[in-house]
Amino acid sequence: MSAEELAAKQAKKAAFETNKLSKRLHRQVGQAITDFNMIEDGDKVMVCLSGGKDSYSMLDILMNLQKRAPIKFELIAVNLDQKQPGFPAEVLPNYLRQVGVPFHIETQDTYSIVKSHIPEGKTMCSLCSRLRRGILYRVARELGCNKIALGHHRDDMVVTLLMNMFFGSRMKGMPPKLVSDNGEFVVIRPLAYVAEDDLVRWSDHRQFPIIPCSLCGSQENLQRVLTKKMIREWDKQYPGRIDNMFSAMGNITLSHMMDRKLHPFESIKATGIPDPQGDKAFDEDEESCATPTANAGKEVQTVRLMWDDSKP
Repeated sequence: MSAEELAAKQAKKAAFETNKLSKRLHRQVGQAITDFNMIEDGDKVMVCLSGGKDSYSMLDILMNLQKRAPIKFELIAVNLDQKQPGFPAEVLPNYLRQVGVPFHIETQDTYSIVKSHIPEGKTMCSLCSRLRRGILYRVARELGCNKIALGHHRDDMVVTLLMNMFFGSRMKGMPPKLVSDNGEFVVIRPLAYVAEDDLVRWSDHRQFPIIPCSLCGSQENLQRVLTKKMIREWDKQYPGRIDNMFSAMGNITLSHMMDRKLHPFESIKATGIPDPQGDKAFDEDEESCATPTANAGKEVQTVRLMWDDSKP
């Protein structure tokens, strides 16, 4: 095989893989939108754009789905310029004009506030998040948006669950849809079903102009960073483990947990009636003892959505 033929074969294979990736991403986002009724007819969705791979991908996919969706909704991209040193202020406006999406750049010097209140070496995420949240709520109100889209993906949601277990002593994750703190907006996470590795590949393919965050991005020892590294190591050893943890968040048996506020343990009495869902008290839990398989947690391909996913 000549060099030209080999190059052509490799290019064809790369195009095939990219097309598969595109279809998977659009299917997964459309599925999440449908499963959780994230976007409805007449919505105006504020798409929060940070300049990272996740939010770029979210906007890109939502714009594609908007063209083929059977309902009408608006998208407006919003970036909060926090006046971080060296922030390339022209990059996002240039990109957003190029792709033709309405946008708003909100300029607020939260960087100075965070740096002045948080000692060097301490985690900045909490204060930074509170400041951003208040500003973005105000902007959403001013722009007339009723939905706020955030770019958190499947891996983020699993990491949040583990973080709350390890450091907060509570079973709490990152929901795909919720009402904002002030009760005014519905917050959605359209990338809920999407794996981070796929977003990395999509970002590389689309060549998004990535802007690193000099606040959180420079804190390499954050517990969240370490937890993400841990689940990646697990998934390498036992492929499918991240998928299994993610699926477990939507497959909860309250009677087999310990929250007395959610299940009436104090009123449980023997009925004499066999219960197939009951605990086999003296048996080993076979599922928890089994060795994970490579196909564990494999996503269901059947799509029950109203969005046409036949196009890349």
